[in-house]
Amino acid sequence: MMLLIIMGSIFVLLFMFALKKKWPKSHLIYHGIALISALIFGNISALTIYRVIRDNAVFMTKVHGIFLNPFFLITGAYLGVYFLYLIASQIHKEWS
Repeated sequence: MMLLIIMGSIFVLLFMFALKKKWPKSHLIYHGIALISALIFGNISALTIYRVIRDNAVFMTKVHGIFLNPFFLITGAYLGVYFLYLIASQIHKEWS
C-alpha cells in the first residue's frame, strides 16, 4: 500500500505536468482545485479543533478522528501533490 501511495503521487505529478504542457489552461484549473481543497481542508481542521476545545476533551484523542474524514484525506492528498507540482513547475521554469 505504501508503494502504491508513493508511486501514485509521482504519476499524478507527472500527469499534471504533462497536461500543463499539452493544455496550458489546466494550470488555472489546478489553482482553482487547490483553492477549494485548501478551504475544505482548513475548515475541517478548524471545526475539529473547535469541537475538541468546546467539549473540553482532556486527552484530545477526538482530534485524531479527522483522519477518518474522506474529504480531509482527499483534499490533503491533492494539496500535497499540488505543492510538488508548483515546485516542479518552478524548477522547470528556472531551468529553461
